[in-house]
Amino acid sequence: MRSSVKLARIAGIDIGIHYTWLFAFALIAWSLAEGFFPSTFTGYGTTTYWLLGVAGAIGLFGSVLFHELSHSLVARARGMSVSSITLFIFGGVSNLKEEPKSARDEFLVAIVGPLSSFLLAAVCWPLSQRLSPDTNPVGALLAYLAFVNLMLGAFNLVPGFPLDGGRVLRSIVWAVTGRMDRATQIASYSGQAIGFILIFWGVSRLLGGDFLGGLWTAFIGWFLNNAAESTRQEQTVERTLAGIRVSEVMDLSPPVVDPGLPVYQFVFAHVLGHGQRVALVERSGQLLGIVSITDAKHVPESAWSTTPVANIMTRAPLRTVSPTTAVADALQLLTENEINQVPVVDESSVVGMLSRADVLRLLQLRKEVGVESSSVEALRRAAA
Repeated sequence: MRSSVKLARIAGIDIGIHYTWLFAFALIAWSLAEGFFPSTFTGYGTTTYWLLGVAGAIGLFGSVLFHELSHSLVARARGMSVSSITLFIFGGVSNLKEEPKSARDEFLVAIVGPLSSFLLAAVCWPLSQRLSPDTNPVGALLAYLAFVNLMLGAFNLVPGFPLDGGRVLRSIVWAVTGRMDRATQIASYSGQAIGFILIFWGVSRLLGGDFLGGLWTAFIGWFLNNAAESTRQEQTVERTLAGIRVSEVMDLSPPVVDPGLPVYQFVFAHVLGHGQRVALVERSGQLLGIVSITDAKHVPESAWSTTPVANIMTRAPLRTVSPTTAVADALQLLTENEINQVPVVDESSVVGMLSRADVLRLLQLRKEVGVESSSVEALRRAAA
């Protein structure tokens, strides 16, 4: 997830927070200190309530982290690669590099999240009762964590993608039909329906005077709706790109510049003159890096004539793909690394360049022509 900061590494998994987490943490701490704890447990002072509010917010996100770690560890045990876990405004997400290979894997990875939350609730509740939450702040905190983990587990069992319950639903439909694509469609439509219900509920709460609760509910519904729709669109893209190789889509003659070329000439000769937003930087056939219009924008215009592209380029070694790489895999590489293009290398020689724009043109071409064949050459002949 973009705009995230790495905090730690647990069991070989990077743990990070998105900037929206800071807003959520402050809001939750405030609502607990001014609302939940004073109304539920009376007799404490203002300072104690605020300490409980901050501790409760930390405990909530710690519970979310435990929930996501359970997903990640089971996924890794089932042979899937896990890159990181990111905490953000709506909770957390385990960033898996690949989809489950079977309905059984999907079910196990999904169900362990709610079970882990129920486990935390089962541990926190009896401890809170032993400590008398009405007279002991630690007991009050544990009672809150028992309640919030019970709600976290229950909410995630709602059968709407991308919630854990939606993934459980997908695994069941997948097992029955034998088709993951069909299962994803059903689970995503269920997720969108639940998202719309939450949006309408949130709006009704807003109109009823519960501004904060209504706004939060509506935002959660909006997030679920968008996530479900995005998943279905991603599946459509993967199906469209199935069987297509980089060699069929790549630019066979990408622009090449010398590292000594002034930024001024790159901008006016390549970018403005020929609409080339990026160029390979080579010398004597050796790839040294890539320079783009974004790199040039970081240099003051007054220095363009005296600054060579070697000073601003992204230097080798670069991420590359081969001509036989699946376009879907190449697109995933571009997305995961937040880059717009990648050199195509065959036996140490650069033979082309693949950009996101190339893939988008392909998708648009298929949509306009309506040809089902996976051959790009067939599509081009049909469009000619």
